[in-house]
Amino acid sequence: MRRTKKQAIAGVARVLPLTLILLFFCSPATAQRKKKNKPESPQVSELSRLREEYVKATKEYKTSLQKLLDIYEDRVKKEEEKLATLKKLYEEGLVSKTQVEDNERALGGERDKVAETRRQMAAADSQIADVLVEAEADAQLAKNLRLARNRLVRTSSFTRYTGMSGWGLSDAYKIQRFFTDTFNKALPIAVFGQGAIHDRWRLDHRNAMDISLHPDGPEGQALLNFLQKNGIPFSAFRSAIPGTATGPHIHIGNPSHRY
Repeated sequence: MRRTKKQAIAGVARVLPLTLILLFFCSPATAQRKKKNKPESPQVSELSRLREEYVKATKEYKTSLQKLLDIYEDRVKKEEEKLATLKKLYEEGLVSKTQVEDNERALGGERDKVAETRRQMAAADSQIADVLVEAEADAQLAKNLRLARNRLVRTSSFTRYTGMSGWGLSDAYKIQRFFTDTFNKALPIAVFGQGAIHDRWRLDHRNAMDISLHPDGPEGQALLNFLQKNGIPFSAFRSAIPGTATGPHIHIGNPSHRY
C-alpha cells in the first residue's frame, strides 16, 4: 500500500534525531538571514581602480622593456663576437687599431643600453611595490582608526603621520613662522587648501596644504621633525603615486579623502 506524504515525514521523524530535522528545514532560512558583506565605498573603489590601472600600465611598460633588453643583449653578444674577430685580425696585421677601438666603443654603448634598461625594469618593480605597500598601509589604518592615533607609517615612497590633535589651516602660521625662523626664507607652499589637481582627482584638500620640499632633504627633514614633535598630521611623498601625489612633496594635514 502506498504511504501518504504525512506518513513518510512521520517515518523520517522517528528515525532521524530532532536536531538533524531542524537543520534540514531551517538551514536555507538561516543562510538567507546571514549579513551580506558591506560593499566598498565609491571612494575606496575609485582609488583601487586607479591603483590597479597604474600597476597594469607599469607591468606593460616592464614587458616592453624586457623586449628591448632581449634586443640589446643580442647586440652585445654580436659586438663581442665581432670584437674578438677584429682583435685576431689586428694581431695578424689585417685591420687597423682604429677599427678595434671603434668596435670597443660600439660594444660599450650596447652594454650601457643593457644596464639602463635593467635599471628601468628595477624601477618599475619598485613603483609597483610602492603602490601595493601604500594600499596595504591605507587598509591597515582604516581597520585600526582608534589605534592609528599618533602612528607613523613608513614605506619606500611615502611616510604618513596620523598626528595627535586637531589640525586646521588656521594653524598654518605656526609652521610658516618655524620655517622662516629656521631657514630665513618663506615656506615654499605649493597649494593652500583645494587646488585644481585635487578637483581633478576628486580629493577633499580644503583643510590641507602642500609644501614643495623633498622629505629627504635637510629642510624637509627639519619640517617633518617639527610637525611630528607638535602632533601635526602629514604625508611625505618621495615619488609620484597614482591618484594621490604628482611627485615629491610634503602634505600637511590629514589624508585627503576622495569624494
